[in-house]
Amino acid sequence: MALPVRKQLLYWGIALGGFFALLYLLGDVILPFLVGGAISYFLDPVADRLEKMGFSRVAATVVIFVILVLVVVLAMLVVVPLLIQQTTDLIQSAPELFNQLRAWLTERFPDFMDDTSPLRQSLGSIGETIQSRGAELLQGVLSSALGVVNVLVFMVVAPVVAFYLLLDWDNMVERVDHLLPRDHAPTIRRLARDIDKTLAGFVRGQGTVCLILGTFYAIALMVIGLQFGLVVGLLAGLLTFIPYVGALVGGVLSIGLALFQFWGDWWLIVAVAAVFQIGQMVEGNILTPKLVGSSVGLHPVWLIFALSAFGTLFGFVGMLVAVPVAAALGVLVRFGIERYTDSLLYRGLEGRPIPEEYRDDPDEGGAQR
Repeated sequence: MALPVRKQLLYWGIALGGFFALLYLLGDVILPFLVGGAISYFLDPVADRLEKMGFSRVAATVVIFVILVLVVVLAMLVVVPLLIQQTTDLIQSAPELFNQLRAWLTERFPDFMDDTSPLRQSLGSIGETIQSRGAELLQGVLSSALGVVNVLVFMVVAPVVAFYLLLDWDNMVERVDHLLPRDHAPTIRRLARDIDKTLAGFVRGQGTVCLILGTFYAIALMVIGLQFGLVVGLLAGLLTFIPYVGALVGGVLSIGLALFQFWGDWWLIVAVAAVFQIGQMVEGNILTPKLVGSSVGLHPVWLIFALSAFGTLFGFVGMLVAVPVAAALGVLVRFGIERYTDSLLYRGLEGRPIPEEYRDDPDEGGAQR
């Protein structure tokens, strides 16, 4: 006999509260394990594909991690130092860029840019604020990342955890399935499949789209010769998970920088704009339909709220779990709405047979009693 609904809600509520308490108390400790789990979840389809090609699970895992280590080492040696250098240079040159913008606006619109104009004063202060606060922000991000957990421990533990989780992923899923409550196992499996579909569409699909577009934008802008092309390209790729925002922010920032750097060489400015136009065409017609699908079920506004809320409550670890928790809550809410619309609370007597005393009386011309 199944447990009463009230007791079920009590037990699930205790489990959920324990999860958030563990996340709050042990956030710094479990960070490498969360990162390792995310890596293994992301790479599990690749391992499954290699198994279908004839590789054993061990061989597939080893091949994946050899390639992954090579990519990470290459990024650490080449991309990361260049990214930090360009970010620092962009922050330092912000006052000069805004002064040039102010001079250009003063020349074109002298009536709106006199000495007492709020716009003129704002443009001057924005650049100085970016220079001072930007350097503080960059230093704070680096120091906080170092303070979360020892970097050496993190770099050792996270890959090891990811390796073993990827190696034993299918067995772990099977063991968890055996532990499901028998009365609710079909429903839980259905919800788990929906959550996995949502996560696969967003984390794997949208994450791959962001990575591809960020790489394309960065390389294309650097080939054109844009001074801060790597930073702008990666920023645009990172923001691609919000529809149109990545291309809009990256395009406006890139074209603005191109106007200062390539003024007079209009074909270079057009080339910068064309990069983002091509990126949008490829994303809308090829990448998103192939990798994400038509419906992910994770609304951007809901995702931004989850990232903000979990980041505020639990820090960087909260931001890592925000997407899976948001996906799970979204699936549960849709499941609850589905059950509600099938219930008598919503439908009333519509779905029930009409009692005999309320049926049409043929002796009375069809009138109800």
